[in-house]
Amino acid sequence: MKAVVSVLGEDQVGIIAKVSTLLAQKQINILDVSQTIMDGNFVMMMSVMIPENLDSYQLTNEFTELGKEIGVEINLRNAKIYDAMHNL
Repeated sequence: MKAVVSVLGEDQVGIIAKVSTLLAQKQINILDVSQTIMDGNFVMMMSVMIPENLDSYQLTNEFTELGKEIGVEINLRNAKIYDAMHNL
């Protein structure tokens, strides 16, 4: 499943490393990434390919927990749903 991962929060060392580590552990391929710092806030969008055997609900929970641990908000959306939300 193609998906979009968004990460928002106060900038700090290690955000990209920790998010990328979770993706690698789950064998999730990063297709594209865009990242910037806006007024001290970290903003990143990733297009990823999630293996079909992974449970997206469980994966969403793991991203939520990681976000809490590192103090950012991490959202995972199916790319089709993300596209529909932004192309009304």
